[in-house]
Amino acid sequence: MSNQLVPSDLLAKSKKILFITHLALGDYTYLQNFFQAFAKHYPHIEVHIWVDELRRSSKPADWVHLKKYALYDWLAACPFVAKTYDKTYSPALYQQSIQEARQQQYPLVVSLATLRPHLYAALARKISPSGFVVGMKHEPGLLALHRHWAYRKLDAALNPDARTQAGQHITGIYNGWFNSFFGMDLAAEERFPFLDVPPQWLIASQQQLLQWGFTGTSDEPVRPVFINPFAKNNKRCWPLNRVVELIQAMRKLPAWANTCFVVNVVPEQMTQVRAYFATQGLQQVQLFSAEENFFQLPAMLSQCSLIISVETAVMHLANAVHIPVIALMRQKNPEWAPIDEKNSTVITTLSRSDWVKAITAEQVTAVLDSVKPA
Repeated sequence: MSNQLVPSDLLAKSKKILFITHLALGDYTYLQNFFQAFAKHYPHIEVHIWVDELRRSSKPADWVHLKKYALYDWLAACPFVAKTYDKTYSPALYQQSIQEARQQQYPLVVSLATLRPHLYAALARKISPSGFVVGMKHEPGLLALHRHWAYRKLDAALNPDARTQAGQHITGIYNGWFNSFFGMDLAAEERFPFLDVPPQWLIASQQQLLQWGFTGTSDEPVRPVFINPFAKNNKRCWPLNRVVELIQAMRKLPAWANTCFVVNVVPEQMTQVRAYFATQGLQQVQLFSAEENFFQLPAMLSQCSLIISVETAVMHLANAVHIPVIALMRQKNPEWAPIDEKNSTVITTLSRSDWVKAITAEQVTAVLDSVKPA
């Protein structure tokens, strides 16, 4: 008899399911495999996804970037996702989304939220007052009565901490979740990230390289090095002076002397970064930002020979487009290392308390001989 938390008979008769998440691009790079597998296993169930914006703000100035979150483009292109709630970035839109979701009368809601899961347990029940609601549950402690009360709204719960094993990759953790919820089990090769980049964005990335003058020859086309120093968390960012030092250091190496570089920039910081690089006197270096559509990013990554990135979605997308990556990581979250060990080189900080900025350009150049560019 199966010990899965969601009853098989409920899955057999349900026509739709809502997953509540606080997804980042890195999360979805691996979670999409499980959503796709669920959709194949239960083809009669529509998969709906609630993307809760943790940066929700009442300031209209913040909405400009929040409403253009790249993940929404990716979800919209996924054939196994029937509906996405992507307007939760303001308090008013959040409430409107709740009302819209309640009208769906979901028979089954699954919260995958691990940050403040008690709040998402309450949200799941608010969306589906009479449906079967299952979610994450941390041990709340004796004094956290409000959390005890929130968890009582769940019909079944999973403690994500109890399922995590030392040395386990994030895909193993996700596999444990879906096994507990639905009895599903994805083999290792089924967990490898994938991306179907629409042809128009591949063509656009090639045209962009030509406009930059990264032309090379017909026999030896230019494949630039892509550097991403940005992450949402400052602890995972790499300072711009490190980027400049790395470019200068690589240009001194015979194998990389004529390399062109593409430096990724988050849209909201493009003005400041452009002003900084204008003072550095670097040639054959261009700044890039996927400001129009998410697929601009993986399309550009696919044109490169090497990707150097801090611990954020770019290093996982590098695996998805099969380009070698050097990942700059703290010691704190080894489960988030790139999954493709053959094509990934991980440089970690020396101390667990160090931020990524503690990694030097010299540490990066020291591993270049072991990297085989695309």
